[in-house]
Amino acid sequence: MTATLGLVASAGWGMTDRLRLELAGPAARRGWRLAITVTPTAAHWLAAAGELDRLQTLTELPVRSTSRLPTEPKPYPMPDAFLFVPATANSLAKLAVGIADNQALTALGEALGARLPMVVRPQADDNQRHHPAFPGHLATLRAAGVLVDDGPADAPWEPLLDLLELP
Repeated sequence: MTATLGLVASAGWGMTDRLRLELAGPAARRGWRLAITVTPTAAHWLAAAGELDRLQTLTELPVRSTSRLPTEPKPYPMPDAFLFVPATANSLAKLAVGIADNQALTALGEALGARLPMVVRPQADDNQRHHPAFPGHLATLRAAGVLVDDGPADAPWEPLLDLLELP
């Protein structure tokens, strides 16, 4: 049985150019089944760049950015592991305090509650990082078992896949 990777992205620098090339494509080649979920703003950016359709070609599962109706079944079971890249300061803060106001954060919040393997790459500028709550958000996620790989914004994303093992 193929393991499913929940690949989640918020609208951060480089996401439209890097998500497919540096994460989704390499993850699919490594044998992951992709469950891709992006924030609404990320979906808007990806659609404008023509990337939503390209991402969809890498998985038979729907690329999601909106929630389902209560009468609709879940489109797939809970993934085996999650990778959240880029995790903007806004989305990271929401995840740390449990705000699930979009489908991407709902999926991540459920995964966090289920204690599934999760790797997060924060993407925040110096001013956002100097906000008094930012270090606490990172500490909360780490205390919950999240592997926070706090590399520079321009650091390659593909090596983050090495931090997850296929179950």
